[in-house]
Formats: sequence, C-alpha cells, structure tokens
Amino acid sequence: MEYIYAALLLHNAGKAISEEAITAILQAAGIEVNEARAKALVAALEGVDIEEAIAKAAFAAAPAAAAPAAAAPAAVEAPVEEPEEEEEDTSEEDGMAGLGALFG
Repeated sequence: MEYIYAALLLHNAGKAISEEAITAILQAAGIEVNEARAKALVAALEGVDIEEAIAKAAFAAAPAAAAPAAAAPAAVEAPVEEPEEEEEDTSEEDGMAGLGALFG
C-alpha cells in the first residue's frame, strides 16, 4: 500500500510519478524500497487516469459502506431475551436417579 500512497501523493502534488520519485518518498518515510515493486507500479499506472480511478473507487465504496449502516437499526429493534431461571437441584437429582436405573 505504501507504494500506492506514494503515487497518490505525487499525483496530488502535481508531480510526475516515476520510480525515482516513489523511491524518494518511501525512503523519506523510512521504508525499505523494493525497486521491482516501484518499477511495476509505475508501469501499471502508465495511461491510467488517476482522477477517474479515484472517482470510480469512491462511487463503488459508497454502497458497500451503506449496507452495514442499514443493518444497524435491525439489531437495535431485536427483542431482548431474558435469561431463563434454572430450576433447583431437583432436576439434576432426577437425572442422576435415571442414570442409576440404567446400571441396576
């Protein structure tokens, strides 16, 4: 994710997204840079309209975020169940007497 953040930072600053620029940002943040990943990211972003990609990602994320919010009121309306009171030790004693009958 750091590599993508670096690319977004460069884009937001109006700078060219290059391997050198991504490497400089990551090194400034104290991150060990993998040159192959930086190169792959730059190659993957060639010809990509970042503003359009951000707009599509924001549009796709909105419905997904709305679904859990819709489910929240249903959880509030759920009836609260009270714990059942347990009977005294008589039911346990009755069960033990039944087990004793099995063995004679």
